[in-house]
Amino acid sequence: MHHLTWLGALAIFGAGALAGMINAIVGSGSLITFPTLVALGYSPLVANVSNNVGLVFGNFSGVYGYRRELKGQGPRIKALTPYSIAGGILGASLLLLHPSTFKAVVPWLVLLAVVMVIAQPRLAKALASRQGAAHGGAPLRIGMFLTGIYGGYFGAAQGVILIAILAIGINDQLQRLNGYKNLATGAVNFIAGVLFIIFAPVNWTVAGIIAVSSILGAQLGAKVGRRLPAPVLRGVIVVGGLSIAIYLLR
Repeated sequence: MHHLTWLGALAIFGAGALAGMINAIVGSGSLITFPTLVALGYSPLVANVSNNVGLVFGNFSGVYGYRRELKGQGPRIKALTPYSIAGGILGASLLLLHPSTFKAVVPWLVLLAVVMVIAQPRLAKALASRQGAAHGGAPLRIGMFLTGIYGGYFGAAQGVILIAILAIGINDQLQRLNGYKNLATGAVNFIAGVLFIIFAPVNWTVAGIIAVSSILGAQLGAKVGRRLPAPVLRGVIVVGGLSIAIYLLR
């Protein structure tokens, strides 16, 4: 059994708070908590599943922080979120059955997401005439399903990828889309967390510390993120995405 020191617990608490804040704004907080847990001696599988379970609470704290931006998005939530959940179930199942098969693709997915965020303003303008559907079309739903698979498998940068897909597929304010991104990624992490609790070796001490700290961090992140102008928020997303890709390509 892994022995957690007070210093280690403090490191996990700080990483969880920072991850909760980053997830609310950008969606890449797992790349703070996951490496921290591995550095403290937890196996990658234990670190991944325990991190996922803990951050579920931070995800929904971020949703609460963006509750004003979610007003009026009920039909969108009902229309799109099932695709994320279905992908999350498949992704979590892939992790449990084949834990080493998806890793090589992750950096390239993140780089693609960064390119999509950078190109989003022009693409959105070019696609505006084709956005007759209130909540995007089939390509958006396919993208949400695929992102859900990735999120259920690993989760880091799920939000970066999803916000890019949403911004291209739906003609709406970035802050509103960011609020929905928090809800959709939270749904993926929740369903994956349920499977991990049943079938994976969750460390409940680690998950509990991350849960408490990420709730606090997400509230701070929501307050900061929802006040950022759209270009600044887009810049934060791009920088965060590039940092993630560089980290994963090392």
